[in-house]
Amino acid sequence: MDLAAAYAGTGPAWVDFTATVASSPRFFYGSRTHAVHEAFDVRSSAGEIEVVDNVGIAPRCPVMPGDSVEVRGEMVHDPGRLPVVHWTHHDPGHHHQDGFIRLRGRIYA
Repeated sequence: MDLAAAYAGTGPAWVDFTATVASSPRFFYGSRTHAVHEAFDVRSSAGEIEVVDNVGIAPRCPVMPGDSVEVRGEMVHDPGRLPVVHWTHHDPGHHHQDGFIRLRGRIYA
């Protein structure tokens, strides 16, 4: 889906976009997935977005503020928060499309 339409929407949408990393990565333990996740904010053509990657499935992406990244994943909305793009990795259960983060030509999926 077009990034601007997904950003303005309210339902989940698969997106593929380029953006600039705006924050250092943060790490947390997912209460539903029981896996470590990496999260960082990006500035895209549509606005700011939080990218959340399950590093229990995919390798950690060593982003730094100012890096240019390409992201493919599912955008979801939580009122009062930035839109989140997750499923930025392969799906071992084959229930979702595979996503990725591309940094400096390397794909992290």
